[in-house]
Amino acid sequence: MRAIQMQQPGGPEVMELVEIDLAAPGDGEIRVRHTAVGLNYIDTYHRSGLYPLPLPSGIGLEAAGVVEDCGAGVQGISAGDRVAYGTGPIGAYAEARNVPANRVVRLPDAISDETAAAMMLKGMTARYLLRETYEVQAGDTILWHAAAGGVGLIACQWAKALGATVIGTVSSDEKAALAKANGCDHIIMYTHEDVAERVKEITGGAGVPVVYDGVGAATMEASLNSLRPRGLLASFGNASGPVKDFDLGALSAKGSLYVTRPTLMTYTASDEDLAANTADLVDMVGSGKVKIPVNQQYALADVQQAHHDLESRRTTGSTVIVP
Repeated sequence: MRAIQMQQPGGPEVMELVEIDLAAPGDGEIRVRHTAVGLNYIDTYHRSGLYPLPLPSGIGLEAAGVVEDCGAGVQGISAGDRVAYGTGPIGAYAEARNVPANRVVRLPDAISDETAAAMMLKGMTARYLLRETYEVQAGDTILWHAAAGGVGLIACQWAKALGATVIGTVSSDEKAALAKANGCDHIIMYTHEDVAERVKEITGGAGVPVVYDGVGAATMEASLNSLRPRGLLASFGNASGPVKDFDLGALSAKGSLYVTRPTLMTYTASDEDLAANTADLVDMVGSGKVKIPVNQQYALADVQQAHHDLESRRTTGSTVIVP
């Protein structure tokens, strides 16, 4: 079967489509024939070496498909079942693969394979951020950077369903309209507006209790300046580059602020945590409270272009790769 592999870190060109042999699934594993694979910004970190991988390596953490075979000891899953996963292991950019049976979720008929491949990693990320890192309550006003991105569109809908007022930052009129249609109450065009100043205007000078920031270095200062005293900055990504040389004294000067750098892998490390997260996600999507906008599709052979488009911010919402 065909899969994307990389021999060294670098730009999109290091990803190569190759033929590989796939062994029978081992103990506790299932073989999944992928029907759709999710594209996520963390994939670019793995590819570039920002998050180093043992090389050579496959790439990708998220996919949906049909179970073809089960290894010894697998219970509750059978050949023919539709399943999806979003926390790896690395190597989802492939036509088929073996994965641990305890890290997948069975899909209900109400959720398509394309939707599942687009929702798992991003949806689970939105869930842990909104329900665990800071538990959003009805009446809260929150700030979400890159509101028209894959995680942003899911999170804005989810936060709205929880009764929050959502402020989102975007870079264009097109993305502003998309964010508005997916739960954003207030839009800030960060390309020509002062984010923190606008947040203070919207909140009557109070600031917000939490900022969700997947952008990183470019938005760090604006995020801190948007918080109310003792507010929390959840910095969960580095789309503009990692935050470096941070002065902790800034947290006291700006109002005894908190900063956390959470990851999905930590929040879903145990099977119990993963099950709780995916159960919430499947319920929110299956009920229609959260919709998953899949706005781009690429063939497996075109994965280099997919990464180019993602990193240059040409994409909106979720993107899937079709093997």
